[in-house]
Amino acid sequence: MVKKSYNIAVSPNFGGGGIMTYDAAAVSSGLAFLESELEKKDPLLREPLTAFNYPRDIVVESGGGWVEATSAMNVDISMTGGEADAVGGVQNNIRRIQADFSKDLYKVLPYEAAMSVKIQDQLRGAVTGRSIEQVYEDGIRLDYNKYLDINTYLGQTKYGTTGIVNDATVVAASVATGAASSTLWKNKTAQEILNDVNTMIVTGWAAAQYDNAAIINHILIPPAQYSYINQAILSVTGVNGGISILNYLLNNNIAKNKGVDLFIGECRFLIGAGAGGTDRMIGYVNDRRFLGMDLPVPLSRIMTQPNVMSGSYDSLYMGNIGQVKVHYYEPVRYYDGI
Repeated sequence: MVKKSYNIAVSPNFGGGGIMTYDAAAVSSGLAFLESELEKKDPLLREPLTAFNYPRDIVVESGGGWVEATSAMNVDISMTGGEADAVGGVQNNIRRIQADFSKDLYKVLPYEAAMSVKIQDQLRGAVTGRSIEQVYEDGIRLDYNKYLDINTYLGQTKYGTTGIVNDATVVAASVATGAASSTLWKNKTAQEILNDVNTMIVTGWAAAQYDNAAIINHILIPPAQYSYINQAILSVTGVNGGISILNYLLNNNIAKNKGVDLFIGECRFLIGAGAGGTDRMIGYVNDRRFLGMDLPVPLSRIMTQPNVMSGSYDSLYMGNIGQVKVHYYEPVRYYDGI
């Protein structure tokens, strides 16, 4: 049991009708001590709620240093001397192969952030058990990951780059209207939604000359549609309790029949990204040969030095980040109106 101690002030003539009073300052300090003793501190620091998914949706390659651009080499093959079926004993000329090389250049953008930690705050951290320097560093890394997220999906507008959601070179179309006279997935049957998915896969595959390596394996949709196909349950004969539309799509799409494991995930940047502000579905091959992003210099603490004028230690963080590189546009598809 915690004992309270009070200072009692008595007037000089207390014995003869004096008045007994409590010292207010003593009472206040006693309550503060009691409150401090009974307080249970939670060591968990509540950081901002956020999310980033770029590591899931794009191949990121590190290394290269402080370059200003990255490049990718392309080759186009052609034959001279007639068509492929005009060979053999019917002609004397021998066809020759030719190779035409080209190079694509991609921008690399610097990321910079600084923090200043007062010496008093460092000393106070030894008392509180919480490092303000660590809080600042975690905040910078959070900002860095958000920067990479935007760079991946939308690009950097002021630098003239785009991301995987809004590339003007990608062919965009609208999904078909369902039996309910609507293109929205919430108004479509599971079979109609599967038709939309298969249409995307087949059109991309056909544009890539039916190269099996170019079959779409990664589809992104807005969170609301992703939630819907997860929750909607189909009644399937022989399946206890039925399956979700998502599982139905994953197990019955054309890519699955070609030996490709299809991924369907949510992406908030697709909300209103389509024509006329409609929701967009995108599909592509998530492989470094087809699409990727360079990270020549990952986030690094470049320097730290004391600053006498501000009584602090100042640190500079930097990174070097490349734009999204689409090497083959043929299998990349946008479908709006879902």
